[in-house]
Amino acid sequence: MDDPSSSLDAAFWLTCAAIAVLLAISAFFSGSETALTASSRAKLRAQADRGETGAAAALKVTADSERLIGAILLGNNVVNILSASLATAAFTRILGGSGVAIATLVMTVLVLIFSEVMPKTYAISAPEKVASLVARPIRLVTILLSPIVSVVRLIVRGILAIFGLRTDPGQHMFSIEDEIAGALSIGHAAGAVHKEDRDRLLGALDLGNRTVEEIMRHRSEIEMIDAALPPEKILESVLASPHTRLPVFKDERENVVGVIHAKDLLRAVNRAVREAGDPAAARRFDVLAVAMPPYFVPETTALDEQMREFLKRRTHFALVVDEYGSLRGLITLEDILEEIVGEIADEHDTEADQTLRPGPNGDYLIEGGMTIRDLNRQLDWHLPDEEANTVAGLVIHMAQSIPDQGQVFSFHGYRFEVVTRRENRITRLRVRPLAPSGADG
Repeated sequence: MDDPSSSLDAAFWLTCAAIAVLLAISAFFSGSETALTASSRAKLRAQADRGETGAAAALKVTADSERLIGAILLGNNVVNILSASLATAAFTRILGGSGVAIATLVMTVLVLIFSEVMPKTYAISAPEKVASLVARPIRLVTILLSPIVSVVRLIVRGILAIFGLRTDPGQHMFSIEDEIAGALSIGHAAGAVHKEDRDRLLGALDLGNRTVEEIMRHRSEIEMIDAALPPEKILESVLASPHTRLPVFKDERENVVGVIHAKDLLRAVNRAVREAGDPAAARRFDVLAVAMPPYFVPETTALDEQMREFLKRRTHFALVVDEYGSLRGLITLEDILEEIVGEIADEHDTEADQTLRPGPNGDYLIEGGMTIRDLNRQLDWHLPDEEANTVAGLVIHMAQSIPDQGQVFSFHGYRFEVVTRRENRITRLRVRPLAPSGADG
């Protein structure tokens, strides 16, 4: 006859072995959950495109996040409860009534260390690698537990519906653009991404959210050619201008009838002189015959759409009109590119250096027509641009009037002083950030 004590020892160690296996399975579920939820879908997609089958499997299994989490939680809870039950039974047989407390204490420590903290710490350190390794077995578990998970999902959705809540497993809390922008901001704060690189990438991402109206050159700043001028005057104006393309108007500036390109004009003048054999022929060309038809775009057009239109039409210049067809300004392909790469200057640019330098008191002298976006980009400030596009427009909006020269305002944590005003336009301001204690929200 077998010794009862030896039978008890054998049963105890078999139970311990079963508990160890269950803890390992629990660790697998915990690590898989962390890896699959923390891994970057962009990195997994890049790896899948390079032919890594594990990354492709991870993408498939995370497509339905609600089903995935349900299966993992169901499996994890089953093995944890089963291991706790086995431990309680084993310790009760040995220690009697006090075995329940001992089993609870031991299993809490074992589950916390070996089934939760350790696997999740490893998974979070290399989420894409772990996700690629566990994707196939987790997919099998998800398929096996799918009927039970489906019932649980229906119960959960029914309970949430009672409280007026609706869930959509395919809906993401943040858009892809928000995720990229957040990653760039974190990278810049950590020093891994340079400010210039961050600004370029954010500028490219933001093109779809911004319109032509926000960056166009206002009609008051457009250099135009009067079609009624003598040909020699037109030639002088074109040669004196730093721009290669100039709108041509007839009778009034609102009536733009064409756009003249400096090269086209010079070719026409050269052809006239050569055909006539007389230099005086340069004064007898027809500017409207040389001008190209004007290209008009609505002021509400998104910048990314406008850039595609420029590339499609193989043109770099467009006149902006409002809903009534009135001229509002002009926009070029260079203007859109500058929203990505920053200010583009060449040897013919006549505008002053746009680099802002602080004064003795830490303030900056800023042109009123400078866009808030450009100011924020150069100085890494955070002035809002929802209500106005330019710095002068923001001051007018906040003041609810056109301020006089010398007036000072404080809002959004910055101090604004009107330096010069011409008629109804604020042409120059002095701006500096306020001390944190004196910031005016």
